[in-house]
Amino acid sequence: MNIDLHCHSSASDGALAPGAVVRRAYGRGVTVLALTDHDQLGGLEEARAAAVECGIAFVDGVEVSVTWRGTTVHVVGLRVNRLDRVLQAGLEQVRSGRVRRAKLIGEALAAVGIEGCFEGALALAENPAMVSRTHFARFLAQQGAAADTKAVFRDYLVPGKPGYVPHQWSELADALCWITGAGGIAVLAHPGRYGLSASALGELLAEFKDGGGDAIETVTGSHTRGQYREFSELARHFGLAASRGSDFHGPDEGAELGSLPALEASLEPVWRRPGF
Repeated sequence: MNIDLHCHSSASDGALAPGAVVRRAYGRGVTVLALTDHDQLGGLEEARAAAVECGIAFVDGVEVSVTWRGTTVHVVGLRVNRLDRVLQAGLEQVRSGRVRRAKLIGEALAAVGIEGCFEGALALAENPAMVSRTHFARFLAQQGAAADTKAVFRDYLVPGKPGYVPHQWSELADALCWITGAGGIAVLAHPGRYGLSASALGELLAEFKDGGGDAIETVTGSHTRGQYREFSELARHFGLAASRGSDFHGPDEGAELGSLPALEASLEPVWRRPGF
């Protein structure tokens, strides 16, 4: 099976509509797909309908933005009940700060001579309430400020760069409660992206597991082969299942749907966990 449990549509910051993401996944040989838009459940109904048409298995998912000790981390929820009111309310609370942060990013970029970024990013967001750094990255790449979206993030949108604006997202404990309370399985997304020390990463994983976390992404689009091994070992050490997901956002924006290697054979795949 070709299982991809992390991708995004235009319901959050992906480039393609939910149905188009599913059809692209099907065309690339994916047999089980989870749509995991940021803090948003709005694309799931369209995506599920497309999956039925294509004949692939579909998983309702979400990716919740969390602030942990000043660092933004992401927790994927798989098999969530998209109609759960507590989950919906929690995600609405998280989304409420996105436009405010986007305006501050626009002001920060204007201060270094790049005008019109907020308006440009907003125009690229199909859902204005979900305007994100990815929309800024696309706009700046289109304007020639950098070679591509990856370069925009590196040069403008990460800590220490002129367009970075810190933001308080949800608490880790709250995100885990929303996901598990909605019947879902909680997965720590792309742990290699957070730049944490070994000790801090260990503390995050311990807190994540103690709070009801089930799995970590060992194979994901932003991990290197060395990180596949590193996080496979951490999954074994903490007794966590392993997940696999491209974190697809759009064509030519990182890893493609279903393109990653298999999990290490010694790991317990998250899709074999009870309740999946």
